[in-house]
Amino acid sequence: MDTRTRSVETITPATPGVLSVYACGPTVYRYAHVGNLRTFLLTDLLRRTAELLGLQVRLVQNITDVGHLQDDTNLDADGEDKLLAQARLENKDPFAVARFYEDAFHRDLALLNVKPADAYPRASESIDLMLSLIATLVDKGHAYVGEDGTVYFDARSFPGYGAISGNRLEDLRAGHGATGESTATGKRFHADWALWKRASENRAMTWDSPWGHGFPGWHIECSAMSLDLLGETIDVHTGGIDLRFPHHEDERAQSDCAVGHEVVRHWVRGEHLLFEGRKMAKSTGNVVLVSDVVARGFDPLALRLAFLSSRYRQQANLSWDAIAGAQRTLDRWRAAVAAWAEEPSKPMCAEVQQDVLEAFSDDLDTPRALQVLRKLEKSDLPAGAKFETFAWADRLLGLDLVRDVGKAPVPLPAGAAELLASRAAARAAKDFAASDRLRDELAVLGVAVKDTPAGQEWTLS
Repeated sequence: MDTRTRSVETITPATPGVLSVYACGPTVYRYAHVGNLRTFLLTDLLRRTAELLGLQVRLVQNITDVGHLQDDTNLDADGEDKLLAQARLENKDPFAVARFYEDAFHRDLALLNVKPADAYPRASESIDLMLSLIATLVDKGHAYVGEDGTVYFDARSFPGYGAISGNRLEDLRAGHGATGESTATGKRFHADWALWKRASENRAMTWDSPWGHGFPGWHIECSAMSLDLLGETIDVHTGGIDLRFPHHEDERAQSDCAVGHEVVRHWVRGEHLLFEGRKMAKSTGNVVLVSDVVARGFDPLALRLAFLSSRYRQQANLSWDAIAGAQRTLDRWRAAVAAWAEEPSKPMCAEVQQDVLEAFSDDLDTPRALQVLRKLEKSDLPAGAKFETFAWADRLLGLDLVRDVGKAPVPLPAGAAELLASRAAARAAKDFAASDRLRDELAVLGVAVKDTPAGQEWTLS
């Protein structure tokens, strides 16, 4: 779904055989929560689908480690840099904080089987690119130095502003800082935004520029890095729906004015993720990280499967029960795939293959693809055909379904099976004292038991 044209469009690469993708990456001042990661999974699914269709994918994802201010919902962000605020809280060097959370971001992506991008440019290492782009915008009359020494983009110089968000310049109002005063001071027009901010004397993370000592605005970073690494025509730009305005709206204006034509051909954004019916936020105490999922004993790929159960463009409501259900499906499919692999090999089911590929090609309709595979699982097709088809489909799903193929099943210790049966009976009879005693006896044998809505599950500790 292209959020600029508000319609589902066929993506045909500008360069035959090569799909260029720019993905808005993290601001590395905290751990990415599962809502952020759902958006990053969107880019991975797009990439896997394109590659399976025979395209070479050139993917760039930025790392924002400077310039992203706290009040980023305003047209022109206000407040303290998010990274500097976190560095003050942790009493650390801001770049040390950035590298720590950047490393955590890459670890989380690896746990979710998200393929690495071809490049991860850092904003702090791309300052010269930004200065050059800002100079181009000034020379072309799209930017100016304000009365306060900050360089602003002239919003009225771009007639197409608002195509992404639906906002009209005349309806926008300047943001207000913590003091309640307008942040429009120094601008020619209240809806203009900063490209290069003049820094205060004691601010960290600043650079020299033709317009004085300062730091970049958040929006100019993506314009500079995407144009440098992917060129003046980019097939797909991904990100979260929260970036639609002002970030992507401003980025589009800057890039298009710099090169003189529409740079991004398709804008694709992932919708919000709720958890247990509420928006994830520190204030509500329901921010969930990948580490929280692991701490509860779940495979991180159960989280990936839970994401696949809803379409990227629709708001989803994740819960611990949903992740537990995804874990059960994941375990069942892996066990089935391992068992099917023992049978004689058969050609994959062409009809199922076509249906799965059509679902992914139809605006990443992952719920439909999963439903097709569930029907295949229950069908009477030969085991060998099921194995080949599930193994092929996993190139799109990324669930490591063949992980247990060829591995001998781990046997329970002697007497453990009987204890598990007795404990299940005790739970059914609501004899929780006996259930707890049997759990302890199983633990002595090295068997860890966990109760789930579907019944007890065990692992060897």
